[in-house]
Amino acid sequence: MEFQHRAAAHGQISKKALSEADICAKFITPAIQRAGWNDITQIRREVHFTKGQIHVRGKMVTRGKSKFADYVLYYKPNIPIAIVEAKDNIHSVGDGMQQALDYAETLSIPFVFSSNGDGFVFHDRTGTLPKVESTLPLEGFPSPARLWSIYREWKGLSPIQEEIVLQDYFDDGGGREPRYYQRTAINAATEAIAKGQDRVLLVMATGTGKTYTAFQIIWRLWKSGKKKRVLYLADRNVLIDQTMVNDFRPFKEAMAKLSTSSRTIEGEDDATQTIATALDRKRRVDTSYEIYLSLYQAITGPAERQKIFREFSPNFFDLIVIDECHRGSAADDAAWREILEYFSGATQIGLTATPKETKYVSNIHYFGEPVYTYSLKQGIQDGFLAPYKVINVHIDVDVDGYRPTRGATDTEGDEIPDRIYNQRDFDRTLVIDDRTKLVAKRVSEFLKESGDRYQKTIVFCVDQEHAARMRQALVNENADLSAKNRRYVMRITGNDHDGQDQLGNFIDPEATFPALVTTSRLLSTGVDALQAHHLRDAFREVGPSTEDVASRLRRDAHDVAIVLHELEHRRVLAEDSSGRWHIRL
Repeated sequence: MEFQHRAAAHGQISKKALSEADICAKFITPAIQRAGWNDITQIRREVHFTKGQIHVRGKMVTRGKSKFADYVLYYKPNIPIAIVEAKDNIHSVGDGMQQALDYAETLSIPFVFSSNGDGFVFHDRTGTLPKVESTLPLEGFPSPARLWSIYREWKGLSPIQEEIVLQDYFDDGGGREPRYYQRTAINAATEAIAKGQDRVLLVMATGTGKTYTAFQIIWRLWKSGKKKRVLYLADRNVLIDQTMVNDFRPFKEAMAKLSTSSRTIEGEDDATQTIATALDRKRRVDTSYEIYLSLYQAITGPAERQKIFREFSPNFFDLIVIDECHRGSAADDAAWREILEYFSGATQIGLTATPKETKYVSNIHYFGEPVYTYSLKQGIQDGFLAPYKVINVHIDVDVDGYRPTRGATDTEGDEIPDRIYNQRDFDRTLVIDDRTKLVAKRVSEFLKESGDRYQKTIVFCVDQEHAARMRQALVNENADLSAKNRRYVMRITGNDHDGQDQLGNFIDPEATFPALVTTSRLLSTGVDALQAHHLRDAFREVGPSTEDVASRLRRDAHDVAIVLHELEHRRVLAEDSSGRWHIRL
C-alpha cells in the first residue's frame, strides 16, 4: 500500500498496473537475491519441463503447450529445492499456490512459494515445520542454507551421505542437461544408495533415457568414491556397444567390455571409437579397469568354464547395474541371477520399462519397490514420447485360421498335417510366402501414399529368418529405390553384422539409408531408434512392448508411430529345411 500511495502521489504507475514480468523483475527476483540466492547458479526463470503433448487428428499433428515454472531454485546445479509461482499484483499473494504445488509434485521439489510482489506464501512439503503453510514478508524469503538444512534434517542425511547426494553431475560443456524426470530418478537413486539401500529399482518407459540416467548415477557414485568398481549388464551386444560409445563415453580409459573381440564403431557425433576389451584370447580377465560392461551370456552359462564372472572375487564390484532387468535377471532360476547372487555384496540397480510380476519372476520381490517410476502414459502426456495410431487391416487366415484340404501337399509333395493353423503357427511351424509378400506390398503402398518413401520404417518379424524373408519381399516391392541404393531396405538382427553396422545410420535422421528395416527383437526395446517415423508390427500381436517401441518414435510433432497389424491376405502356404511348412494354393 505504501508503494501504491507514493506512486499515486507522484503520478507514477500503480503496482497493480504492472505486468507479471515487471512484478518479477522489480520485486520477486530482488527479494530472492537478497536472501542469498545466486542469480547465475541457483535461480532459473521460466523453466520449461515438458514439451507439450502431441495430438493426432486424422493426418493433422499438433503439439500442445509445454509446462513451465516461473522460478526453480537450486541448492546447487541439478539439485532443485524450491519453486516459486509468480502472479501480477491484481492477484492475491497466494493465488499461484495450487499451480505451484502441482508443479512441485511433478518435479519432486520440497518447498513451494507463491507471490504477487507483496510477499510470499510458503508451503512446506516435508511436513517438518510447525506450519505447513505460512505467509512471509517480501524480505523474509529463506536463504539456500536455511532450506537445505530443513531438507537435510527431513531426509536424515549424515555429513558423509550429504557429500554423496551433492556430488556433481557430469557436464559435457555442450549444454546438455537431464530432463526433469531423469534428474528426479538420478537424485532418488543416488540418495537411496548414499543412505545404504543395496537394491534399487528404477521404472522408466522405453525411450525415456534409462541409459543416460544410469550413467549419471554411476558417474556421481564413482566420482564421490562411494563406488569404485562397476559392472553394467545387458543382454544384447548392440546395447553394450552403443552405450560405450555414447552415454558412457566420458569414462574413457577406465572402461572396458568383457569380450575377447574388439570393435570399432561410430558414435552419435560420427566419431569412430575402438571399444576396449577386458578379456584376452584365452578368456583371462584384465582387472585393471574400473567400469566393466558385459552381456550376461558372455560371462555365464551352464558349463563351469563359461562362468567368467568367477574370475573376479565376490567383493570385486561394489555396484552392478542391470539393464532391462524385466527380461529375466530377477527370475530365481535364471542364469543371470547366478551373477547377481555371486556379487550379492554389491549394490544392485535394476532398470526396467515394464516391471514383471509373475509366479516365477518378480522384480519388486528382488529389488524392492521402485524408488522412482516414469510411465509410458506420463511420457506421452509430457510430450517426450509420441502417441501411436493403430491401423487394423485384417488377414483372412489370421482371423479365421487355415485348414488344408484333405490330401493337400507342400511344395515338396509331402502331405500337410490335417489341422487348423492359426496366427501362432505362421512363420513358426508354417510359413506363408504370399502373406509376407502381401504385407510388404501394403507397407510399401502406405509409404507411397504418404508421399515420402524414405520415412524410417521398422517391420517387426517373428524371428531372424522371417526378417530375412521380409527384407527380400520389401526389396522386390521397392525395386526402383533398392536399385539406386542397396541399403534402402536392410535386415538388422543379432546375427547380421552388416545390418548392425548400419544401426547408427538408421537412427540418424540426417542419414537417408537404410529407410526400411526388418528385425525380430533387436530393436524392440533398449536400442536408440528415436528418429524412426513409422512402425509396422505386422507379425506380432500388439502388446505392451509394441506400445513402448511406438512411443520411442518421436522427435517432433510429425513423428507419429503407426502400427500395421493383421494385414489382409489371400491364402498361400508352403515347408522348408527348418521344418516349417510352405504351402501354395
